[in-house]
Amino acid sequence: MSNAVATLPSPDDPAPELPHNLSAEAAVIGSILYDNNAFQRVSDILRPVDFYAPAHQEIFEACMMLIQNGRVADGVTLREQFEKDERLTQIGGAQYLADLLDSAAFGPEVQDYARIIRDLAMRRELINIGAGVQSRAQHHDRDSDGSQQIELAERELFALAERGSTGRGFSTFAEALTESLQMAEAAFKREGKIAGIATRLDDLDHKMGGLHKSDLIILAGRPSMGKTSLVTNIAYNVAADYRGEKLEDGSTKTVSGGKVAFFSLEMSSEQLATRIVAERTSINAHKIRQGDLDKHDFETLREATEELQNLPLYIDDQGGISVSQLAARARRLQRAQGVDLIIIDYLQLLTGTSGKSDVNRVQEITQITTTLKALAKELNVPVIALSQLSRQVEQRDDKRPQLSDLRESGSIEQDADVVMFVYRESYYLERTEPQADGGDPAAADKWASWRQRMDEVYGTAEVILGKQRHGPIGKVVLSFDANVTRFGNLARAPQEAFDE
Repeated sequence: MSNAVATLPSPDDPAPELPHNLSAEAAVIGSILYDNNAFQRVSDILRPVDFYAPAHQEIFEACMMLIQNGRVADGVTLREQFEKDERLTQIGGAQYLADLLDSAAFGPEVQDYARIIRDLAMRRELINIGAGVQSRAQHHDRDSDGSQQIELAERELFALAERGSTGRGFSTFAEALTESLQMAEAAFKREGKIAGIATRLDDLDHKMGGLHKSDLIILAGRPSMGKTSLVTNIAYNVAADYRGEKLEDGSTKTVSGGKVAFFSLEMSSEQLATRIVAERTSINAHKIRQGDLDKHDFETLREATEELQNLPLYIDDQGGISVSQLAARARRLQRAQGVDLIIIDYLQLLTGTSGKSDVNRVQEITQITTTLKALAKELNVPVIALSQLSRQVEQRDDKRPQLSDLRESGSIEQDADVVMFVYRESYYLERTEPQADGGDPAAADKWASWRQRMDEVYGTAEVILGKQRHGPIGKVVLSFDANVTRFGNLARAPQEAFDE
């Protein structure tokens, strides 16, 4: 079986022949003509353009159309097909169709030949992508700078990589049941009975079962509610809990916690790190930034820095990126380091892929959320994306957020597996303190009632689950230390944890 493979040419050599294997192509097509059932064995591997010879592309496509329409594809029907289009002579005439039957492969080897054809097609596409990259780089284009050309090359390579993977395909129900049982067994054996990645916020973990693979989780709230603080706490807890196990093939399996990719589109990596250090040391972040520290504080910071510097927490603080750029960077980190959780702060700072000015924001947000959900499934990791809420929350007496408060809520609510809201009643209460007029009993009672409620909710925050595809909605109450922006577990009886 001949197998021509291109070699690197010298500048004076003619263009090299691209990789191909005509014998394998003839064997696959011949097997289909002999027995149309062979098409079913190769249809999820090959496309017409994967064939090198134009005649083979034409014949394979004709066979595909006939078989998919419930007709027989053989020498007789193909001859009729090509004679109608006056293409029979172009592919070698009726004799060539007969010759293909003599080249037919029989049995399971037809799939091996199909994989050879696909592999060589991918090699040709790699050569074409490389030539395109070289051509674009050599010719100045004011509409496409170097970074945009790199992003385009990454997209082309990833599309080819996706093409190269045949995918998982169908699973039997027995296989799906086995995976479900394995997940339940892992949760049963794990401390806390959590199936997903634990956030170490116990009430939230019990309500959600942890952070589940392939889920898109939207965390929304009005400004100053603590969205960034909450995901920063979660990022630290997951990264600090990371433990990996080496497998026989040299790869590493995550046993607990996880490696975290944090896309901070608003804050710099230094600001994010300062928040984490403040939360771990209980030293106010403002004091750290101002250098308002005594010797003990500085020693505490130094020790915390040494402890935290090896965390598997990777921060990308490049602002103004598109969702496709974010996806490309996440894939790159997945290949280089491995990723178990992706966090995006925040969704509205991303732009769509098209870059067209005539695309309205609702359409753009739809594209962004659809891409993020696809990324979660593709990398098989939970993706947490922060989102803003509309100002209509402020117009209501009860300022607890709800699904309709999401900006461009249609696509966000539809694509998300979980929608959570952060709400701190104390934030609004402290801004509505009534006057305590000593001479007016009614005013004094009103202030006393306000004070009582303030004492009840001070130092707490609600996380409201407005949507959860795999579990109940409701809310959990967490502790919140505004001084160091730290969320934690409330010290109270377990039965008081949930408010359904």
